[in-house]
Amino acid sequence: MVNWAIKRFDELTLDELYNILQLRNEVFIVEQNCVYKDLDGKDRSAWHLLAVEDGKLVAYTRILPPGVSYNDPAIGRVVTSSLKRRSGLGRELMKRSIETCEKLFGEISITLSAQVYLQSFYESFGFIVVGEEYLDDGIPHIEMSRKPLGKSPE
Repeated sequence: MVNWAIKRFDELTLDELYNILQLRNEVFIVEQNCVYKDLDGKDRSAWHLLAVEDGKLVAYTRILPPGVSYNDPAIGRVVTSSLKRRSGLGRELMKRSIETCEKLFGEISITLSAQVYLQSFYESFGFIVVGEEYLDDGIPHIEMSRKPLGKSPE
């Protein structure tokens, strides 16, 4: 059974913080063979959504308030353990991330920076491409935005 928690930076235990950094490192740096600055100073401003199963962090996102990365709230560092991929956990992670954004900030637009190969995954949650493709640490990305239900894209 997966247990979910949403915590501010100062609410994280040292073990939780270590597990977050370890999972992000395993996937974004080692698995994707990408050297980048993961510790970008934004974690302290974020809410951290954790999915823990059998004492192990299996999925995670950070939710940033408006003004930290974009004018809108942002979902970032979306990551699922390689052991849990294709299990539906990533879909649940995004569903809960969107719900958390709406609880925290109301029904306003949400922005994210997506790896291009995941465009259709994010589109399935109502995100649309709002910018040109760009390279972020050598990986093709696109900026995507999700408008609140009932509002059309600008």
